[in-house]
Amino acid sequence: MPKGGGLAISPVVEVEGKRLNLSNLDKVLYPASGFTKGQVIDYYARIAPALLPHLQGRPVTMKRYPDGVDSEYFYEKNAPKHRPDWVQTAPVWSRHNRRHINYLLVEDLPTLTWLANLASLEIHPSLALAKDINCPTMMVFDLDPGPPANIVQCCQVGLWLREIFEHWGLQCFPKTSGSKGLQVYVPLNTPTTYEVTKPFANALARLLEHDHSELVVSDMKKEVRTGKVFVDWSQNDEHKTTVSVYSLRAREHPTVSTPVSWEEVEKALKKKDAGLLVFEAPKVVERFEKLGNLHAPVLELKQKLPDLRAGVAAPQPATVDLAAQAEDAPSRRASSSKNKDGATRTAAGKKTSAGKTAAKKRRAV
Repeated sequence: MPKGGGLAISPVVEVEGKRLNLSNLDKVLYPASGFTKGQVIDYYARIAPALLPHLQGRPVTMKRYPDGVDSEYFYEKNAPKHRPDWVQTAPVWSRHNRRHINYLLVEDLPTLTWLANLASLEIHPSLALAKDINCPTMMVFDLDPGPPANIVQCCQVGLWLREIFEHWGLQCFPKTSGSKGLQVYVPLNTPTTYEVTKPFANALARLLEHDHSELVVSDMKKEVRTGKVFVDWSQNDEHKTTVSVYSLRAREHPTVSTPVSWEEVEKALKKKDAGLLVFEAPKVVERFEKLGNLHAPVLELKQKLPDLRAGVAAPQPATVDLAAQAEDAPSRRASSSKNKDGATRTAAGKKTSAGKTAAKKRRAV
C-alpha cells in the first residue's frame, strides 16, 4: 500500500493477504467528470479507515452501476454466489420474501475493494447489527428538499431537530446525503427496537410539520413537497437502509455522503450557499485526513430516547399527543416542565431566528 492508504491499481493486486483480480480499471463511471472505476476503487481504499467502522457487522445492500451513473443500475441484497470464500455474509430473515437473505458483511479492506470492483458505487448498510437485527443502534432523519428548496432549507430543519434533542440532553450528528439533502443521525447504542424508534421519528417529523408548516412536510407524497423539506422518518425500519457515511453517490459528479459539523451547517444556512456542503471524493479524503472521522460518535455514544408518552421532558401536550398517536397509544396531556426561571420550555426549546418558534403555545392535534 502506498503512502496515504491508497491502493496501487493494477489488474491483479494483493490486499491484506487476499488476492484480487480487478477489471476494467479505465472504464469511466462518471462521464461528466471522467472519474473511472480505478479511481472509485482507489477512493474506497483511501477512505477505508473512516468508512469500515460504519459497515462492520451490518448487513449491506449494494447499489451497482456496471456501466456508469448514466446507465441502468440495480440493488443487490443477496451476496453474489461468485464471491471469494473469505467474504463474510449474514443470513437475515425477510418476512416479506418469507426466506433468508444472505447479506454481505463488509468487514475489511479486501471485501470493500472487491465490492468496489463490482461497481457498487453506493453502499447502504442496516441501522442495526446483523447479530441483533431488530435493535437499531441509531435513529436517522433523512431531510429531502422538494425543488426549488435545496440543502440550505434542510440546514434550517436540521438545526430545529438539533434543538429538540439538545433539550432532552441528547446529541445528534449531521451528514450530507451526497445528493440533494441532509441527514441527521441520533446515536443510541442501547437496547431498543424499531417499534420505538420509528414512531418516535414520526412524532418529531409531525411536530416539525405542525410548528413549521411553511417549510416542513412529513408526508412523502410528491405533490405536497414542492418548495418544502420532507422529513423522512420512515427510514427507521428493519426493511430499509440509508446510504452510508463516506459512500459515493451516483450523481453527475462523484459526490460523497459526507459528515459535517453543525458549524458548517449553520454557515451554509447563514450564507444561503448550498455549494458549501457539496464534497467530491478527493476532497472527502482530504477532510478525513485533516478533521478525522466526524461521524465516529454515532458508533460510540450511548443514549436513550425519552418516553414521550410518560411526559418525560415533554413540556407541551402537542408533543406528547403526537408521540402517543404515532405509537397507537391513548393520548394523554402532560404538564409543562419548567426551567430554572420558572418559564415553560417546549420540546423544540427556545425561539429560533428563523421565525416560528417551538416555544409558542400549541394546541393538541
